[in-house]
Amino acid sequence: MKQYYFTSESVTEGHPDKLCDTISDTILDKCIEQDKNARVAVETFASSNKITVAGQITCKGEINYEKIVRETIKNIGYGDSDIDIDPVTCQIDINITKQSPDIAMGVDVGGAGDQGIMFGYASNETENYMPYAISMAHKLAKKLTAVRKEKVIPYLRPDGKTQVTVEYENDKPKRIETILISTQHEANATQEQLKQDIIEKVIKQTVPENMIDENTNIYINPTGRFVIGGPLGDTGLTGRKIIVDTYGGYACHGGGAFSGKDPSKVDRSGAYMMRHIAKNIVANGYAKKCEIQVSYAIGMEEPLSVCINTFGTSTKTEEELVALIKEKFDLTPDGIIKYLDLKQPIYSATTNYGHFGKEELPWEKIIEM
Repeated sequence: MKQYYFTSESVTEGHPDKLCDTISDTILDKCIEQDKNARVAVETFASSNKITVAGQITCKGEINYEKIVRETIKNIGYGDSDIDIDPVTCQIDINITKQSPDIAMGVDVGGAGDQGIMFGYASNETENYMPYAISMAHKLAKKLTAVRKEKVIPYLRPDGKTQVTVEYENDKPKRIETILISTQHEANATQEQLKQDIIEKVIKQTVPENMIDENTNIYINPTGRFVIGGPLGDTGLTGRKIIVDTYGGYACHGGGAFSGKDPSKVDRSGAYMMRHIAKNIVANGYAKKCEIQVSYAIGMEEPLSVCINTFGTSTKTEEELVALIKEKFDLTPDGIIKYLDLKQPIYSATTNYGHFGKEELPWEKIIEM
C-alpha cells in the first residue's frame, strides 16, 4: 500500500498578491474590450496605501487606469488605510509604455510573444480533473470570501489564505489530514469566536463529511491575531501566486505568470492550451493522469518541443499520444488563440481561485479525441 501526504494552498481575492493580479487582469479586459488585438503586459505593485501600475500596453482604446485601480480595491472590500488600504485616499502611480517594436516584429506575424516552457496537467481524482488538495483549498478560499461579503461572518476582512493536506492511499485521496485557514478580521473579534465561526460556516459547509475525521487537524489563525492585512501587512505583486493559479504544486510549472498578459504571451495561452489537452487526454480515457510540456522561442510560430507524461497510466504509448496531439491541435500561438477564442475579455474571471477547473472557461471544455 502506497501512502503519502500532499499539501496545497489557495488565497482569497483580498490577498495583496491577488489584489495586484485582479488589477492587472481588469486592465487587460478593458483593453481587449476596446481593441481585440491589444498588446498588454502590465504589472501591479501594492505597498501600504500606494498602488503602482507599470508595463507595456499598445491599445487603440482609452483606458482610465486610476479608475480601474480604485474600483477594484473597493469591489474587493478594502476601505481602511489603518489596517489594509483605502480606495479613496491611496496613492496611484501609473508608468505605462508601448510594447517594444523588437517584440512586435515577431508577434505581429504570428510568432510567440516570448520564449519559455509551459505545462498542463489533469487527473481523474476530482470531477473537474484537478488535484484534490488545490481543488479543496480553492473551495475554502472562495467560501471564506462569500461569508465575508454576504456578512454571514460580518467581522471578516478581505485578506486570507487556506491550506489543505490530503492523505493519499494508492494514489487516491483518502482523507484530509490538516486544514489551515488564516483570515484577516476586525480587532474586536475573539480567537474563540473566529475559530467556531470558521469551522461551522466555512469548513463544514465546504468539505465533504467523509473526508474529515476525529484525527483531522484544524488550525485557524495560528498566531492568534490577524487584523493588519492587505498591502499594509504584506506587499503585493502581480504574478507571485503561480502555484495557486495552477495545480497547487502537484504538477510542474514553467515559471511564467498569467495575470496582466494578453494571449500572444505563450506563458498564458500555452499553459491554457496544455491544460485543455491534458484534461481531454484524461476525460477521453487515454490516461488516469497526464502532464504535458511545450516550449516556444520568441517570434517563432511552431513549438520547439512537446513532451507528455502519463505516469504509467496510459492506454497508449506516449509517442502515440504526442502524435495524436500534433495531428489534432494547431499549437502555434495564432492557432491556440483562435481555437480557444482568447481575444475576449474573459481574464478577470480567471484571476481568483485558480485558472483551471472552472467549467465556464474555454480551455476546460471536453471534446472528443
